[in-house]
Amino acid sequence: MYLPRQLISHLYLQLLQSHHPLSPPVLILVALEPDALCACRILTSLLKRDYIPHKIQPVAGYGDLTRAGEELVKPMQTTNGGSGGVVVCLGVGGLVDLSEILCLCNPEEEVEDMGGVEVWVFDARRPWNLANVFGGEISTGPASVETDATVRRNTRGVDKGCITPSFRAGKGGIIVYDDGDIMEEMTREREAYCALLEMPEVDDDGEEDDESASEGEADDPSSSESRKRKSWSREDDDEEFKDDDGPPRQRRRSNSGSFIASSPTSRRRTAHDSSNSSRSVTPTSEPSSPTQPKQPSARSLRRRLLRMKRKHEGVLQTYYSSGTSYSEPISSLVYSLASELGREDNDLLWLAIVGASSLELSGRTMSGVGISSASESGGSAGWGGERGERIRQILRDEVHRLNPPDPYERDRDIRGEINGVIPTAAKSPTDKSIRLSPEPRFILVRHWSLYESMLHSPYLASRLHVWTENGKKRLHKLLAKMGISLSQCHQNYTHMDMELKRVLRQRLLKYAPMYGLDGLVPPEASGHAASREGWGFVRCWGWKACLSATDVGVIVGAMLEVGPEEAPGSWDSRRISRPRSAPEPHQSEGSTKSDLASLLPRFWSAYDALSLTSESPTLLLAALPLAQHLYRAILRTGTSLLSKHQIRHLRAFRIAVVKEGPDVKLFTNPGALTKLALWIAEAIKVQERERGDSVKIGRKRAAGTPLVLAGLDEDRGLYVVVGTGGGGGVVDFAALSKRREERRKKKEAKDKKRKEKEERREKRAAERAEREEDDDEREDTEEEESSESESESESEDEQDSRGNTYLLRNRFGIAFQEVVQETNTRVRIDSFEHCVVEVQKEDLGGFLEALSFRSVVG
Repeated sequence: MYLPRQLISHLYLQLLQSHHPLSPPVLILVALEPDALCACRILTSLLKRDYIPHKIQPVAGYGDLTRAGEELVKPMQTTNGGSGGVVVCLGVGGLVDLSEILCLCNPEEEVEDMGGVEVWVFDARRPWNLANVFGGEISTGPASVETDATVRRNTRGVDKGCITPSFRAGKGGIIVYDDGDIMEEMTREREAYCALLEMPEVDDDGEEDDESASEGEADDPSSSESRKRKSWSREDDDEEFKDDDGPPRQRRRSNSGSFIASSPTSRRRTAHDSSNSSRSVTPTSEPSSPTQPKQPSARSLRRRLLRMKRKHEGVLQTYYSSGTSYSEPISSLVYSLASELGREDNDLLWLAIVGASSLELSGRTMSGVGISSASESGGSAGWGGERGERIRQILRDEVHRLNPPDPYERDRDIRGEINGVIPTAAKSPTDKSIRLSPEPRFILVRHWSLYESMLHSPYLASRLHVWTENGKKRLHKLLAKMGISLSQCHQNYTHMDMELKRVLRQRLLKYAPMYGLDGLVPPEASGHAASREGWGFVRCWGWKACLSATDVGVIVGAMLEVGPEEAPGSWDSRRISRPRSAPEPHQSEGSTKSDLASLLPRFWSAYDALSLTSESPTLLLAALPLAQHLYRAILRTGTSLLSKHQIRHLRAFRIAVVKEGPDVKLFTNPGALTKLALWIAEAIKVQERERGDSVKIGRKRAAGTPLVLAGLDEDRGLYVVVGTGGGGGVVDFAALSKRREERRKKKEAKDKKRKEKEERREKRAAERAEREEDDDEREDTEEEESSESESESESEDEQDSRGNTYLLRNRFGIAFQEVVQETNTRVRIDSFEHCVVEVQKEDLGGFLEALSFRSVVG
């Protein structure tokens, strides 16, 4: 089921009304990423204000999610002696069937009963698993098996998966929080899924139908083979997982690591058995008369049903195979919940801003993990594309609403914003307000020297080619033209000459275009300080600290990706000695349990750094060396790979391997490896554009070649592999709305033609009432031709609406799964980011060879 955006507070208010002192605590499953951490901070703040107990459980991957289901969620069910409750998934599980992976139902039972456990899902990853979005409901008992499924949903306040205001919580189920995309863009998928759910079983016994069905079954992503998640070992190595995750068979079934493997078709089989077990297609044999039209035969009905089934399955297959993308940050969505409840304040707004900024830093765009061609538009807002800019504009409006200017300092504030001075200090010792700032695309500019900040900026480094000596000379020339000496730019930015800081923005706007850096700073603002397109956010904590949202996103990301062990001299030793969980003695070094145990101290340190107390800026400043260490390592490793020409160009993508150097161990973390891949991909994209040899894919021209980057983990004997998209991800929303209007008019005209055709068909059927039964085949042929023409027109409309947006989505997750299914490579797909896999060291060559023949963007 899904909760529409306009009812976002509906479930929380019901939880507040039904809560009592004996209620079980709310279980919060949190992914190890900054956006999910910020959303968790906002949600726990709401729960604390309402005195609702809660428990936080970090989740690193699908293995941890399965264990959480077995150890934490399953005991909550009333069928297992629990009292039900609420489980909140933040950045977790949106791409897989949660009823299976959280052990909420038994696939072998006909009646689903989730035991009073209600799962709320907040996830920015796409595509959704449609079993969660349009399914996720529970049956009220054995007596409801014979009840029509549609009637049962409507009585519960659910209309085709959509929750209505009459819905009452407490009976369990999976509920997805819609950010608006489901209501606006998934009408076809909703209709197809619900039609398949209510469709009776069809007996395929004809030769032609058997062939089509077998082809559909081969292509069906939900087949039993595709539902199996590959592990390191082959069939003879199953013993390896018995100690860690229980029986191998159960682990494979409930721990699906790909959205291909979690398509809802197999879930429909259970739904068919429970809600339509008594249905069958039987023709009614009535004597034909000249006045009564002849009833269609059983064969005709069955063929019609098969055509409808294949058509709806094709819609779902297209949706699942479109590739991954990202929607609204979940921190922004949870802030909308707080705003709807009237609980918004500066602290929660700041967390939402940091969460949105962190998505942009890690390359999570509308086309999946990759670089965005919107990066040319200017300012840090370009990192998130146009949709990211729209969300940021809403956040800017909230900043103006919650931080009104002091009337005595209004004129000074407006002059400072128009002049574009980057704020580096608070206005007073008690100033904790959020301000807008014309942030340049530098890294940690307030906490580094200007030269170091520019040198380590991915945007500037790729365009100046700083990995070469000529590139560094170009950087020196740019600084010289702006009138900034090397002695000044090597000082800490806060200690630079005040006049230089005051004119820095104007000089960047003047000289940066000469070096192809048009988007280095946001464009000039005009008029009042109302709307600042491309401007960033800054918050001060009195005289303690002044940090931008991008700075906090960089620091928190480094705390999760680097960890204190990589920079022992830059971290508080007392925080290192306070782990929340220790690995058990029997755990192997390569197991996921030990991985999570090593990540737990990082999670809680980052969680504490985002606290709403005065301690937060102190912890963030203490972790600054970690972020600087990470970006120095990215520059060193990227420079080494580019200067030594270690990036090979395969058929469908470029490949690079990090297996030597001082920072190899650092890039065994998927987050750090992804940032390095984005840095290299940006450099490659600029080089291709300068040479004029951008890659053409179909009728679209990509902004760069997709990149696969592998990092060697010598301790575990494997490679961590990440695949980034080559560009795209920007949608012209004005053109898209125009195309939607045209598509709506075409649909109306098509419906009118269909009605006229049906009237003519009924008239012809009445005239043929006395003819032989052989006319059924002719009728079937006509229907097939009409259905084919309709499907062709619909596919053309879909191509117009989706194909012309130049949205080249990341399909590495699909390609990885295909390679695993068709080869014997030992691969583990455990990350929530499906473009990240782990490959055994000896199998990397064969894995990449098979991957080079796959479509990785589309």
